[in-house]
Amino acid sequence: MQVFVRDNNVDQALRILKKKMQREGLFREFKRRRFYEKPSEQTAREKGEAVTPHS
Repeated sequence: MQVFVRDNNVDQALRILKKKMQREGLFREFKRRRFYEKPSEQTAREKGEAVTPHS
């Protein structure tokens, strides 16, 4: 992932980076990996993520 800093505007580049990370789902992944997850919990979570709600 790459973000360019233009005109020494680091704040704008940081906002763009956060938006890209949010879109990729990295923050969810970080939060999920923060603590150990038992294999049974992992299986249940993966099954729940695989279910797509009908619209």
